[in-house]
Amino acid sequence: MRLAYTMTDGKRALDPLLHGAARRAIAAGLRVAGVVQVNHDRPGGERCDMDAIVLPDGPTVRISQSLGPAARGCRLDPEALETAVAAAEAALARGADLLVVNKFGKHEAAGRGFRPVIARALEAGTDVLVGVNPMNRAALDAFTDGAAEAVAPEDAALDAWIAAHRPDRPRRAPR
Repeated sequence: MRLAYTMTDGKRALDPLLHGAARRAIAAGLRVAGVVQVNHDRPGGERCDMDAIVLPDGPTVRISQSLGPAARGCRLDPEALETAVAAAEAALARGADLLVVNKFGKHEAAGRGFRPVIARALEAGTDVLVGVNPMNRAALDAFTDGAAEAVAPEDAALDAWIAAHRPDRPRRAPR
């Protein structure tokens, strides 16, 4: 099992980066589970556009609350997050070589969100790749006892980390 994270300072920069890495891993024949954020334009000028696609092939879950066109920001919808977590967990239970989660954020830092799915993947010997922002990096280090490997936020670096994956090594069966 390997655990890696990538981190950027740019807003939303991790989302397309991890989505691309996941798509390339799937194209290379790896069984990928997880969730990455994909943002779709919203009708009516609504500013909040947080959607997450469950890997490997959907569904897409709107993870932001509808706050209307006058909203100044986005708010995560806790029920939608639970839906995305459950779908990622089901994909992991079907068997995966790699779990990709777009964000180890404040929910994961508090032991909720995708943290239990990440823990199950690690227990099963499944490699994990997560995005993290600088604000939650210390929480990720605490969760992993400092075992998470940093990967540069670049396509080539993520692809090299994924390519080093050995899908033929013995694995424990998913629970």
